[in-house]
Amino acid sequence: MDDTDRQLISLLRDDARTSVVALAAKLRIARATVQNRLAKLEKDGTILGYTLRLQPAAEAPRIRALMSIAVEGNRGAEILQVLRGNPNVTALHSTNGRWDIVAELRADSLEAFDGVLRTIRLVSGIAHTETSLLLSTYKA
Repeated sequence: MDDTDRQLISLLRDDARTSVVALAAKLRIARATVQNRLAKLEKDGTILGYTLRLQPAAEAPRIRALMSIAVEGNRGAEILQVLRGNPNVTALHSTNGRWDIVAELRADSLEAFDGVLRTIRLVSGIAHTETSLLLSTYKA
């Protein structure tokens, strides 16, 4: 990946619906070059797909949080497998330092969120958790 590919990806991050013609003009390269680069980035798996971002106010109100998880011993893979099956876990990240895993959580209400926390805290192999509610998002 070179600087042109990085600039192309940056433009698509800002607006994935930008036309190839507009991308070519902004990058000052030929339309066919943009198409070839996009095809290469898609084929090699650099670009996995295109999506949209909603304004937070457009979505139904939901409780969002980050849960930091300390794992007992070498049970990380086992815990990740259990958490992958939970529909309220939207992403999982392995980390270094005090916490072994960070889970992104969502629920429709505080009551539902309380249930999510109880369920996760009962997973065998989880030593400690710390959860922070996400109040605002400034950049998506």
